[in-house]
Amino acid sequence: MAAAFSQSNNRLIGILGFVLLNLLISPHSSLSYSIHDLLQRNGLPAGLVPKSVKSFNLDETGVLEVHLDQPCLAKFENRVYFETVIRGNLSYGELKGLQGLSQEELFLWLPVKDIIVDDPSSGLILFDIGVVHKQFSLSLFEYPPDCKQPEHKILQSGIWKEERLDIQR
Repeated sequence: MAAAFSQSNNRLIGILGFVLLNLLISPHSSLSYSIHDLLQRNGLPAGLVPKSVKSFNLDETGVLEVHLDQPCLAKFENRVYFETVIRGNLSYGELKGLQGLSQEELFLWLPVKDIIVDDPSSGLILFDIGVVHKQFSLSLFEYPPDCKQPEHKILQSGIWKEERLDIQR
């Protein structure tokens, strides 16, 4: 009886060890978990945020907070400005109530309020910038962009300042 008990304990320990090892090396483990993985698992393209993400947090209510080392600009079809912290409510196919992301439209910097992928098979992604809804090809956001610090420009209280040119966001 002691031998049977010992043998079943060894099997249990072996199974637990196998499960723990699989958790550690699986693509969903915290060791290989990235913001880009999180976006893809939630029906959004990986390239919505730049490569240079320092950290991120998704709380139990669905609020996603992404931290960058510094504010930066990226180019998709239009230029996009990422503040140091980008925050929004993440649900499947949606990032709503965004803060910290602006898009250039006709020399104006407008805050992006929502990003929605209603139907992935359509190949389209929708950016709600308040005044209008812009549709883009999902392929523009397939890969995380390089993000560069703006040259000779600074953003102060929602206004881009460049030599003698002020552009309202």
